Amino acid sequence: MTATAPATTPAGGRSFFITGLGIGQICSWGSLYYSFPQIAEAMGRELGWDKPQLYGAATLGLLLSGLAAYPVGAAIDRGQGRAVMAGGSVLAGLLFLLWSQVESLPVFYLAVAGLGTLQAATLYEAAFAVVARRTGAGAARAGITAVSLWGGFASTVFIPFVELLMSSLGWRGALMVLGAVNLVVCTGLYAAVIDPRADTAPVHHGGGTPPLDGRAAVAAAARRPVFWALALAFTAYAATFSAFTFHLYPLLTERGFAPAAVVAAMAIIGPAQVAGRLLVWLFAARASVRAIGSAVVAVFPFALLMLAALPPSFALIAVVAAAYGGANGIMTIVRGLAVPEMVTRDAYGAVTGALSVPGTVAKALAPAGAAVLWAAAGSYDAVLVGIIAAGSLLALGFWVAAALSRREGAR
Repeated sequence: MTATAPATTPAGGRSFFITGLGIGQICSWGSLYYSFPQIAEAMGRELGWDKPQLYGAATLGLLLSGLAAYPVGAAIDRGQGRAVMAGGSVLAGLLFLLWSQVESLPVFYLAVAGLGTLQAATLYEAAFAVVARRTGAGAARAGITAVSLWGGFASTVFIPFVELLMSSLGWRGALMVLGAVNLVVCTGLYAAVIDPRADTAPVHHGGGTPPLDGRAAVAAAARRPVFWALALAFTAYAATFSAFTFHLYPLLTERGFAPAAVVAAMAIIGPAQVAGRLLVWLFAARASVRAIGSAVVAVFPFALLMLAALPPSFALIAVVAAAYGGANGIMTIVRGLAVPEMVTRDAYGAVTGALSVPGTVAKALAPAGAAVLWAAAGSYDAVLVGIIAAGSLLALGFWVAAALSRREGAR
């Protein structure tokens, strides 16, 4: 006899569960991700540490978060989402407090690398896995889209908030407040809204075959070519996103743009990310992820080619920033939904975690690689060519994955 999951209402944007997760994501992203450059700049000036020393800790943290992605996802698949996200926020709060007291590089590396590792337990990948666990992977689309909409406001809220904290309390005081945000707000929200008792029971396959979990699910997914095509696409995306984001300011100033114009253009990216996700929410709610992804991946190489080929003007960089931001926002949704819609609905957290590992490594290493390329070539022209190549590989990889998924059909 085939067991089926009980009927559930998909978690939409107005549910208590999604609202709590979404507010938590604003605070988790704002504190663990967006606060680092501002605080690192201030502490570097005070303690006399240079940027390679400071950013080396962040790179190590990203690498460790890649290693943590699979076990975190597998734990959420087993119904431990509350422990993972609330517990991760407790640890993050304590590490922020430790960071606020640092006087030596080893302690700084311990705190920041630990916070980087905890990104795997507190940011989108974990939140999306919790949504999939609550609704079932096949019904997670509305919830994942809504959570990503909430999270899109993190930079808008926290960059000025951190600046205000540092101007009034100094960087050490700012870190203590961010620690309190994680200990009180994030921990409280995740503990309140993530309830394993409300999770949807796993749906058995036809004939009563139970769904695969953990390593078995990852091994089964890895036998499908679409898994590897997506891995290629998402790794190329991570490299494109990371290199372009970290080097956008110096790239544009080298091409003759005034710093004020560059800052104004960069300010467009955050709102454009939210706008892109809102467009999907409003106008593409029923479109397949294959269709959405196949369209949006073309934007990355096209926008970068515009930047390389057209005469420099503020209108150009504003259009590029808007296109890049919108496409990046939509890609967050595509990455969250690609596994259940294109690969498998078994063990969402474990499979998505395994798929994210090479992308996380690329995200950590791409900025340094672009810097090496700049040093070797003597200009950002070679870096831009490399980013365009990565963006083109992203598009090609996703188009191949879409074709394979259409032919094979998700299990």
